[in-house]
Amino acid sequence: MEQSDHTPELTHTPKLSPELVRLHELTVWGRWCFVLCLWLTIGILSLWGLRGEFALWVQYFTWSAVRYGFAYNPVPTFGLGLCIGLTVATLVWQSRNILLGLPVPEKQRLERQVQRIQQQGPSHPLWRWVYGDRTTPGK
Repeated sequence: MEQSDHTPELTHTPKLSPELVRLHELTVWGRWCFVLCLWLTIGILSLWGLRGEFALWVQYFTWSAVRYGFAYNPVPTFGLGLCIGLTVATLVWQSRNILLGLPVPEKQRLERQVQRIQQQGPSHPLWRWVYGDRTTPGK
């Protein structure tokens, strides 16, 4: 059987404008910065709240000790679950975008946002990040 050099694409994605790509990259960076800040605040406090349980788990690890440790410390458990949940959600979101491309609604949302940035011009806070050093729209 002869193998073809043509690899079928998972999705048909038209070429994205450089501004749209930069805005999407900015969105990705923003999400990861949010997750990092979440881990540096709520995540550390949650781990600190479970420090006594960690000592117990190191000495006598059983799944019931883990279960009761989480059950009797609901606030740190919620904080840790929030951090883990948003990290996994961001990983899945970014993996989907890498493997399957941007979904149509997200492309449309980014296009509308790029248009709003372009209409406002250099006074928009994201202008420098999306359009670079260009000082006037349309150049």
